Amino acid sequence: MSKAARHRTVIVTSLLAAAAMTLAAAPAAALADSSTSSNWSGYAVHRSGVRFRSVVGTWRQPSATCSAGRTSYSAMWVGLGGFSVNSNALEQIGTEVDCGGSGALVSSAWYELVPAPSLPIRMTVRPGDLMSAGVTVVGHRVTLTLTDRSRHRSFSKTVNAAAIDVTSAEWILEAPSECLNNTQCVTLPLADFGSAHFAAVAAQITSGHTGTISSRLWGSTRITLAPSGRTFIAYGSAARATPTALRSGGSAFGVSNSRLTLAGARPSFAPRASATAARIALQPGGRRR
Repeated sequence: MSKAARHRTVIVTSLLAAAAMTLAAAPAAALADSSTSSNWSGYAVHRSGVRFRSVVGTWRQPSATCSAGRTSYSAMWVGLGGFSVNSNALEQIGTEVDCGGSGALVSSAWYELVPAPSLPIRMTVRPGDLMSAGVTVVGHRVTLTLTDRSRHRSFSKTVNAAAIDVTSAEWILEAPSECLNNTQCVTLPLADFGSAHFAAVAAQITSGHTGTISSRLWGSTRITLAPSGRTFIAYGSAARATPTALRSGGSAFGVSNSRLTLAGARPSFAPRASATAARIALQPGGRRR
């Protein structure tokens, strides 16, 4: 292991160890709020004037109930940026569980530096695997790490990104999108994952202070994924993903999935089925909508 790799490991390990710390000297945070999104479910932390350096989280790779003829998608990730409606960047890494048209379940890993498209990680990830992920940004240098603790496999990559957003940190379960370009995206049907759980979540700001979602260093937003117009209409049903209340001092929470029946609904978008399919890219992570 190189010196740089050891340094990155120390950063992530220290941040995980500090996740449950109580920062008594920290200023009071703004009151927690809530919002809905057509593609995100989970929690984001943010505060005016605060800039984030690192984010970490752990989860078990969820499974999904699949059936032939119904494609659906879900992604779990941690990231920095992207929460603000005016954001032009997002640095994130995570895993995905999809249902193919044949009814087969597909499990994978990826990272993404919005506005660039997501890139696959060559790592075998199966439902039930314990995953740990982290993102660290220093200047325009982004370090992304993903570890499958069940299979003892790790991925780490450091890249320079022209666009950076460090005004927020997030722990999200997402309905991925298919995009013709950076501005034309359609949210895909959310996979029926049942429930998923984040743990050991923490963020660090540029001053070096570390905290969980409920830290007094910042405010938090609880985000519920809800049907919105055409985005989640698929085969007469839509999905809703709702985060639970925070647990373990703000370092853990769950996300539950429910299906809603929409009478007379029809699919408004057929993934990879149009004449322009060659130009469509699946993005497991992306901006909040």
